Amino acid sequence: MTTADAANIAPDTIETPRRQWGRALKALRKLLSDKEDTGQVFEIMRALNGKTDVENYKRLIGTVSGGRLAYERVELAPKLMDAAWLDSFAPGTVGAAYREFVRSENISAQGLVEISRQRATHVDVPHPYAWFGRLQRDIHDIWHVLSGYHRDGLGEACLVAFSYAQTRRLGWAFITLGALLRARAYPNQPRVAAIWQGYRCGKAAKWLLAEDYVKLMNEPLEAARKRLNIAPPTIYDAIPIAERDGAARRQATALAAAE
Repeated sequence: MTTADAANIAPDTIETPRRQWGRALKALRKLLSDKEDTGQVFEIMRALNGKTDVENYKRLIGTVSGGRLAYERVELAPKLMDAAWLDSFAPGTVGAAYREFVRSENISAQGLVEISRQRATHVDVPHPYAWFGRLQRDIHDIWHVLSGYHRDGLGEACLVAFSYAQTRRLGWAFITLGALLRARAYPNQPRVAAIWQGYRCGKAAKWLLAEDYVKLMNEPLEAARKRLNIAPPTIYDAIPIAERDGAARRQATALAAAE
């Protein structure tokens, strides 16, 4: 059962889904052979995440700020697709950095929304768990900006490790393991160390799922990183851009806010 599948079931009747390791392994092999096949991320998440999102949602509403966010249930995707809203952010803010990021990469939140709708049937249901899943989908590229990891292959791997530390989604851990095994093929580059640093940075940072992202977008980027205790990715930054597997980009590995 996924977060979205729980939409029509009372929270106190939800059982822990059986984890499907064979399904996840099959999907991971496909993902590692074709980084553009983001649908496999959904497969891995569906197979392994279990009740993690439900537990994270309970954690969210257990905080004052998170409780307010859950009560308001602001949909972030429409705002991220609003060019006028993006253009309103002052230079140096998180919003301005996000605007530059998506436009320079020629991507948009719309792409993530469309892929998620193709892969899950309950993405848009009016249920708190489904809303929480959409939130995690929509903040992926904002986490790219906050963490400093780009969309090259290594940057995505580092952000996956960062995301696992933040969310404890087992699917992220599984993909991280695959990325670590693949990184061993580059003994002359500190790729393994870069991915582990991504995990450590995510673990040390403030819990980002409870952030008010509409408010955060107006915050100066460096001030936000300091407040959220997000350390710079020094090992990743030290690897030349041309050697970060940049030719093998994929449309947001962390699409896997899969419901």
